[in-house]
Amino acid sequence: MRLRLPPSLRALKHPNYRLWAAADLVSSTGSWMQVLGMSWLVLTSTGSAASVGLTILFSAVPMLTLGSWAGALADRLPTRPLALVTQSLHLLLAVALALIAIHGSSVGMIYMIAALGGAVSVFDSPAMGKLGAQVVPREDLGNALALGSVLNSTGRVLGMSLGGVLAGLVGDAALFAVNAASFLAVIVAVLAMRTGALFPLPESTPERAGVRAGLRYLLGDHRLLVLFALGFVLSSVGRNYQVSMAAMSSGPLAAGSEGFGFLSTVFAVGTVLGGLFAAHRRQLTLTLLLGTAAVTSVLQLLSGFSPGLLTFAASMLPIAVGAVLIDTVMGTRVQLDTAEDMRGRVIAAQGMVSAGAGALGGPLVGWLAETLGPGRALNVAGLVTVVATALATVALLRLRRRRQEAESVPSRGTLELTA
Repeated sequence: MRLRLPPSLRALKHPNYRLWAAADLVSSTGSWMQVLGMSWLVLTSTGSAASVGLTILFSAVPMLTLGSWAGALADRLPTRPLALVTQSLHLLLAVALALIAIHGSSVGMIYMIAALGGAVSVFDSPAMGKLGAQVVPREDLGNALALGSVLNSTGRVLGMSLGGVLAGLVGDAALFAVNAASFLAVIVAVLAMRTGALFPLPESTPERAGVRAGLRYLLGDHRLLVLFALGFVLSSVGRNYQVSMAAMSSGPLAAGSEGFGFLSTVFAVGTVLGGLFAAHRRQLTLTLLLGTAAVTSVLQLLSGFSPGLLTFAASMLPIAVGAVLIDTVMGTRVQLDTAEDMRGRVIAAQGMVSAGAGALGGPLVGWLAETLGPGRALNVAGLVTVVATALATVALLRLRRRRQEAESVPSRGTLELTA
């Protein structure tokens, strides 16, 4: 008897996606264990929190410098072999970190591995993104991405909580060893996928291959540029909630580390709920994206006025739901509304935008919190994202109107911002 699944789980009816989902959960759990282990390893080696920040910087720089070439490569090479190579390299780097944790090494070596890991991730992201789009048909891609958000959020909770326990029992090396094993699980899952059940994407022809062709495509797609600009603002000043929650906990809320832990838990629960909500939606449209961005921006603005911990937590929960919903809709539209032979370069460009936003946003939000106060910083950041969302809405509506005029298509009288 064939298993009948609810619409919110429809991607799981595909055998290859079931393999992908299981590997995704394992890999996400292991990756967050490694994040915890590397941060703690650097902190105990140097005694400097700034050194931990440098580790994040070294891992992010390759995305900003190599992203375009990585995307072009992903659009030219077969996806599965490229994914197997990048996952194998990640495995070797995790093993190297485990050996460093056991035998010791200079912090410079850890920085080098962080940079190498960032470089591998640059090529891994578009390859795995394209492979993830091939395990389900086009109509189920949004649901697959939404379920992926749930799995990533769950993996984060499991990785951080189990990692803390495991590190205390057997040491940091175990965290890196588990992460290495998680990459092995992904490799096995990719090898076990049924080739005949994949939904292949076309590879770029010679005239559409390369970085320049990808750049021309991106510059010619004005709607994509608007989405990337909105995503940059939302991710930089509107999405650094770890900084905001820490500043509010130690500042006006006077909640200390316990309050920060409570807020982090609330936020993690919200991300899971956001993924489930996205999975329940049949269509993930730009109208939903813009509406969610507006709501979360207003909530962020208002959260700066929170008089107590519970009030602030009550605003963080829907903000976390909205954050995952924004990411899921953005990822779905970026993949579905772009040419399939450009998919790798578009995914890489989105990764570059995200990396740039993270590199800029964390220090900027921290500076605002120190200069204006945590509450006022949230007010200002929320106002900026409200304005950005309004401008993006106006720009997308104008682009839609121009497209209708060019195609001589009469308006249907409804807001329809999808393709």
